[in-house]
Amino acid sequence: MTKDRLFLLDTDWADPAHGGERRFYCKDCITVEGLLAAFPERGANIEVVRVAWPRPREAVVEAIGEANQNLPALVWTHPDGSTAFVNDQAGLLRALHERHGFPEPHP
Repeated sequence: MTKDRLFLLDTDWADPAHGGERRFYCKDCITVEGLLAAFPERGANIEVVRVAWPRPREAVVEAIGEANQNLPALVWTHPDGSTAFVNDQAGLLRALHERHGFPEPHP
């Protein structure tokens, strides 16, 4: 069984669109980082891949295509060999719950 791959942005980067001096993090990626830290046993079957902010994000492009570089993204392989992914926050949190037993976010 292959591990699901979770693509996250690095936690500290500069955005040239904001002068290149201010430091940023992705709030959605930090939320997922917090889940991984709070429930490490539930993330045991997830390969975490951290990527840099600027596009193209080659590892993500290779896994799910150039049009799907929005992060965080969870990628998995079905038993028939086909690949699936989710890269919207609500869908990703739902997939982490369904696939790995993480608690659900409170509505």
